[in-house]
Amino acid sequence: MSESVTEVEVLKLRRADLRRCAQLEQVLFGGDDPWSKSAFSSELDQGHYYLGAYLDERLIGYAGLAVNGRPPHAEAEVHTIGVDPEHQGRGVGKALLRALLTRADEHRATTFLEVRTDNEPAIAMYRAHGFEIVGLRPRYYQPSGADAHTMRREAVEAS
Repeated sequence: MSESVTEVEVLKLRRADLRRCAQLEQVLFGGDDPWSKSAFSSELDQGHYYLGAYLDERLIGYAGLAVNGRPPHAEAEVHTIGVDPEHQGRGVGKALLRALLTRADEHRATTFLEVRTDNEPAIAMYRAHGFEIVGLRPRYYQPSGADAHTMRREAVEAS
């Protein structure tokens, strides 16, 4: 029986889990310059917003967001979302994305991200959350040379 997202806790990413983030990066993005533990540490040092998805205290996913500027001109950028392949397709990525978007909306920030043009599940998830393709970045991912779509989502006002 597979677990559902309801058993997963989305919490502030713990520094103790940065090594696990780097391990997941190797699995998920090994062909495209995966982030190291020090890259994640640098992101936290810069004050960017990072979350972890935890199942029974074990990190199974992570996501990061940078917010720049102030409303009404604030912009946010999704820096990364990664989910352990054993837990993909169970709503973990959606839960992480929703939490990032809540943070962006608190700042009334337009949100941007890049996604591989061949990553159809991610593109579908982003579209379902209000993102639209606004550009193409040829050979964005290195060393594979894969192209990326730039996607954008306007801030959602709290009701």
